Amino acid sequence: MGNKTPTFDRSDFELADNSERVQIDHNYISQSYWKDAFIRFKSNKGAVVGLIMILIISLFAIVGPMMSDHTYKSVNIRHKSLAPRIEGFENSFIFNGVANRINSYEQKGLDDVYYIFGTDTLGRDLWTRTWMGTRISLYIATIAVAIDMLIGMIYGLVSGYYGHSIDNAMQRFIEILSGIPNLVIVTLLIVILKPGLVTITIALMITGWIGMSRVARAQMLKLKEQEFVLASKTLGAGNFAIIFKDILPNIFGQIIIMSMFSIPTAIFTEAFLAFIGLGIPQPMASLGSLISEGFKSMTIYPYMIAAPVVVLALLMLSFNLLADGLRDALDPKMKEM
Repeated sequence: MGNKTPTFDRSDFELADNSERVQIDHNYISQSYWKDAFIRFKSNKGAVVGLIMILIISLFAIVGPMMSDHTYKSVNIRHKSLAPRIEGFENSFIFNGVANRINSYEQKGLDDVYYIFGTDTLGRDLWTRTWMGTRISLYIATIAVAIDMLIGMIYGLVSGYYGHSIDNAMQRFIEILSGIPNLVIVTLLIVILKPGLVTITIALMITGWIGMSRVARAQMLKLKEQEFVLASKTLGAGNFAIIFKDILPNIFGQIIIMSMFSIPTAIFTEAFLAFIGLGIPQPMASLGSLISEGFKSMTIYPYMIAAPVVVLALLMLSFNLLADGLRDALDPKMKEM
């Protein structure tokens, strides 16, 4: 049998349609880093919910105290220990002013009085005090980020960039600071200074930036030997220009992530100090001090501790969700996961 040469017609072939693959590649190339990070962040439902919760809580912290006729330090003994009551809910099973099967509003003849979160043992409005306490927690969050950025980031970048004896001396200093417990530092500060926001801020400034400095130093050690840094040095760029113009933009995502993770820790530190009596002095309220006060009457008036605990838990959970979402969005290694 002879071998026959195969013959082909035009109908045997058709052009491959790769328009979809080309379009995908084109879109990927034209997409900036920040736009790509935003798209990944937006697709993370937990992070979006966390951000929305932070915005809602921040809004209530701003306008909440204005919604009440009472200030955070207004004392009215006649209104003491009143359960939460909202107009229109008098006949419902919640916010009806009943605590331990007793309606204190009716007993005291306060038919036209309403307290959304109730009152404490001194007759102070818990709605106003809770949102004033939330302001303190948000202030602590802002201070934590500022300290991380202004002290921790710069300290770590400088230490990692110069290296050798400078890095060795700076790291030994950090080890000395980190070896002292925060509670000891705050207690010593309160002995010297008065309890309050200034004392807590100084305590955070002493040790709150150490974690950020270590992250910044590690990133600097990884990047300072790269070719783009050598090119900048060859072109005559100064040390600080290389640190803040060349290297910092490449690690800014990790810096933001670390800052977000430090916020819940700082908020919890303030709440813990307030709970043990080393925080904000009376009559100013913080979420920690409100929890401490409500804890004393928890078995009789559980509503006193409920509002600050829920707000603090939501705030810390929201910041953790936001930090997780930012880590997934800004870390290029998470893109393939």
